Amino acid sequence: MYGYYRNGYRQFVPIWSTNSQQTLELIKQSVQGERNDELFYDELIKLAPTSEQAAIITSIRNDERNHNRMFRDMYLEMTGQPISGVSNETFNKPRSYVQGLEQALMGELAAVEKYRRIWFGLPAGIYKDTVLGIILDELKHADKYNYLLHLSGRREHG
Repeated sequence: MYGYYRNGYRQFVPIWSTNSQQTLELIKQSVQGERNDELFYDELIKLAPTSEQAAIITSIRNDERNHNRMFRDMYLEMTGQPISGVSNETFNKPRSYVQGLEQALMGELAAVEKYRRIWFGLPAGIYKDTVLGIILDELKHADKYNYLLHLSGRREHG
């Protein structure tokens, strides 16, 4: 177990304990908007102009569902409590496909920032490795949304 020395004695207090409440709160926040994210991606899938683009967004949505499950499992294992509570976010349908792609892209990048804060608050081990994998997926999703925006711009201008 990770810890530190105080007064020459080994303390069995995790190094991350001073940040653990903040980290747990960030994990909780990360999953509470789950339903709105799913509804948003479902609407974006309906707006997609081709089946290829719909399939890309569907794969991202499915990854997000898995991330939320991982965060829920992690929170339960760390606290012994399931995540409860409902998000206070309101669901807003995308006004257009391109606007939805832009919003999704910015959401993915914001998630990377939040997940980095979670990553820094965790001790080395499986939780930290899991969050790193989620961060890498979010970056992959941002790349996919950039690709879809590129396709949309080329179609509109070409």
